[in-house]
Amino acid sequence: MIDSATAAGLDPITLTDLLRVAGSTGFDRWNEQIRRTGGCAEPIHLSGTTKTIDPTTGTVLHSYSTDAEPGGRLRVACGNRRASRCPACAWTYAGDTYHLIRAGLTGDPAKGTPHTVREHPRVFATLTAPSFGPVHNRPGNQACRCGIRHGEDAPELGTALNPGTYDYAGSVLWNNHAGHLWRYVTIYLPRELAARAGLTQKALKEQLRVSYGKVAEYQKRGAIHFHAVIRFDGPDGPDTEPPAWATLDLLTDALRAAAARAEITLPAAGDQPARVLRWGTQLDVQPIGAFGNGEDLTEQAVASYVAKYATKAAETTGTVDRRIGELAELDKLPDLPDHTRRLIRACWDLDALYPDRRLWQWAHMLGFRGHFSTKSRRYSTTLGALRQVRADYRAGQQRAALGLPDPDDHPDATTLVIAHWEYAGHGHTPGESWLAANIHRDIQHNREHAREHRAELQDQLALEGAAA
Repeated sequence: MIDSATAAGLDPITLTDLLRVAGSTGFDRWNEQIRRTGGCAEPIHLSGTTKTIDPTTGTVLHSYSTDAEPGGRLRVACGNRRASRCPACAWTYAGDTYHLIRAGLTGDPAKGTPHTVREHPRVFATLTAPSFGPVHNRPGNQACRCGIRHGEDAPELGTALNPGTYDYAGSVLWNNHAGHLWRYVTIYLPRELAARAGLTQKALKEQLRVSYGKVAEYQKRGAIHFHAVIRFDGPDGPDTEPPAWATLDLLTDALRAAAARAEITLPAAGDQPARVLRWGTQLDVQPIGAFGNGEDLTEQAVASYVAKYATKAAETTGTVDRRIGELAELDKLPDLPDHTRRLIRACWDLDALYPDRRLWQWAHMLGFRGHFSTKSRRYSTTLGALRQVRADYRAGQQRAALGLPDPDDHPDATTLVIAHWEYAGHGHTPGESWLAANIHRDIQHNREHAREHRAELQDQLALEGAAA
């Protein structure tokens, strides 16, 4: 657990606390709690009791109290999706997002989608923001407009070539309304499909349904853009086949038309001119290949790509991952890039002009106030359902360990659970934080090793099958 060579490089406060935690009488139980959270960086502390009672006889089958836990507290995972806040919970969130998106691509009956969905027309679309002014970039093998050929990780990438003329106000206002622009795309897409198919919208619904799952991502310049998996289904969802006339070309053409129609008009306010917010011209729509037989974009690649960005937010542009309570806090953030600082200040400057948009509350998000991942009702399963499956599995393990009846095996054997919980804090001490990070690293390493081993076995079986 504790590598002496690594621990020796810690600061004195963390090292002292680490030795205290490791030498405490409740260390083994603390370690077990944190492992159950996956190495959560900001666990929630709870205090309380539970009793499992046989309602027929009144017999107490099991009782639990946090009084016997280290510090009198039970630690549970925080569930934060941001990798900058909690890598462990973000890793779980990314995994859930991966399975949600993949289930809508390959099909998974346990997650509400049949395997036949992989035969439905589907595309991977990227909708971007318009230009708000030239920025430093890497145009292929050519030099940037500034005359320098930037490296892949150059800090200048995405920042304005001329901050004095860059439309920072337009950028944060666009971010702030990006979710509404996407909503208009989902409204206009069926209308464009109906027009091209020569049907009324009512008749279209009787033959075709559009399902999607999407995730938001920040570009280096601080503007949001969306990646979306969009799929044709039959009228009753993924269990039914779309009509033969619902082709990939039709989906691509209608999507481009819907994106072109989507716009939001903002009236002039103060020193700000009237604006019409639209999507950028760089709309990329690619078909998704089912089996990876030479296709540029496979199901695995799409699901992995979407999951990758499900745990990231505006902090990828250099901003902070928390709300900025007052503008004076900007002066206390010396490492904030100038481009990002200007975007945050623009949110504060515009807040009085657009009070209903609450720009100051979303300044740390550079104006964006939407959900990072959304999906249509019938695309596939939900994140909540995936979490419930995990909770049910752990509950089943607990029942088995305690010798309590399984309701699936004994439907007549009911039990009554009486619980009382109180919030008792959150987070770790410095030493606990170091240990939790190492626990998360070990768990992730072991799972990745197991995944690689399974892949090797599958490859070996495939080779043996081919040889036979």
